[in-house]
Amino acid sequence: TVLVHVVASGAGFVEDLDESFKENRKDDIWLVDFYAPWCGHCKKLEPVWNEVGIEMKNMGSPVKVGKMDATSFSSIASEFGVRGYPTIKLLKGDLAYNYRGPRTKDDIIEFANRVAGPLIRPLPSQHMFEHVQKRHRVLFVYVGGESPLKEKYIEVASELIVYTYFFSASEDVLPEYVTLPELPAVVVFKDGTYFVYDDGDLSSWINRERFQGYLNVDGFTLYELGDTGKLVAIAVIDDKNSSVEHTRLKSIIQEVARDYRDHFHRDFQFGHMDGNDYINSLLMDDLTIPTIVVLNTSNQQYFLPDRHIENTEDMVQFINNILDGTAEAQGGDGLLQRIKRIIYDAKSTVVSVFKSSPLLGCFLFGLPLGVISIMCYGICTADTDGGVDEHEAVKKENGDRELTDEGSEEEQEEEKNGKYTELSDGELKQKDIMEKKKD
Repeated sequence: TVLVHVVASGAGFVEDLDESFKENRKDDIWLVDFYAPWCGHCKKLEPVWNEVGIEMKNMGSPVKVGKMDATSFSSIASEFGVRGYPTIKLLKGDLAYNYRGPRTKDDIIEFANRVAGPLIRPLPSQHMFEHVQKRHRVLFVYVGGESPLKEKYIEVASELIVYTYFFSASEDVLPEYVTLPELPAVVVFKDGTYFVYDDGDLSSWINRERFQGYLNVDGFTLYELGDTGKLVAIAVIDDKNSSVEHTRLKSIIQEVARDYRDHFHRDFQFGHMDGNDYINSLLMDDLTIPTIVVLNTSNQQYFLPDRHIENTEDMVQFINNILDGTAEAQGGDGLLQRIKRIIYDAKSTVVSVFKSSPLLGCFLFGLPLGVISIMCYGICTADTDGGVDEHEAVKKENGDRELTDEGSEEEQEEEKNGKYTELSDGELKQKDIMEKKKD
């Protein structure tokens, strides 16, 4: 059975998958891009995906790179849980791992190599430990022999391998400055130091600790931080602006992340964001930078300081106010906010279309508005003309009745038929006298 058709030219290392892929894939590890031909994001990813295929082939990776038109093979895509385009998945045996990071060649390859390799990677020597520590900003290590904690560690690793590496080592492999209260233990190395898992749910602990204490936050990072359940305290600055105010706010956030870790690391993630474009769309507001904002990614609420943050103490007070509920929360995911979001997104779409292509904007929005305007004008004009005609008809009828003192033909006929009350002799004489006077 033919499994694939090799794509020509620069995409020669990316295999175009068909319906036979479902039955024949399990003997290999596959990195697959599920795409739609009409999808703009898919077209943008295509040259990056070709580079991924070439790089994986050149490095001798066991991972095969392919792509599938999810619209043509919708049943297969649905079985793999594809809900949007493009969707990147690594398929390993019966398991399917979603990729949710930045769509760059290096990030995708890093994901593929991490997930395709061993779930738990051993560190047999101090030299190997030092080498791995230099390569990874966050490093999880299980220390000790067989135990229920190790079984749990393996279980968590199978779930979170999409985000980070997991290692194991004996105690003598660790640096001399590491002191463990007991064995076995799970240790995370980051931010120039280490922290030991003590109690609680191991999966939640690893999920909270898989980020450095301070981050350069972008849209993808903020999306991932949503899984941690933490609030995100961000200094929104311009990285290219070296003024005192921009530098000062960034330093304040860094100091709080470092010096108050024990107080806040369970509830807060700290970092800075370059520029306010993304944060404006998130908050549906125009934030003046530099500024500080705290985001609750679980319910789209946010907090802004009610006074200027001058120093670390001010920032700590602001965080404590959020924790004790005295700081005012804005935004949220209520009905009014959803309506506001729909209006904001529609407005943003219209503005972006006009900015990128004014002529196209005029055509897309001007033509329908013009047609609607003409229809409304026609309806209003028709009603007005009808009203005038009716008015003129009534006026004409009244005018006809005023043409003679004797009344209309119907009234004269009615008089002849004796329908009116007869006048007395005196009244008739009085009427004759009046008529003679008029003559």
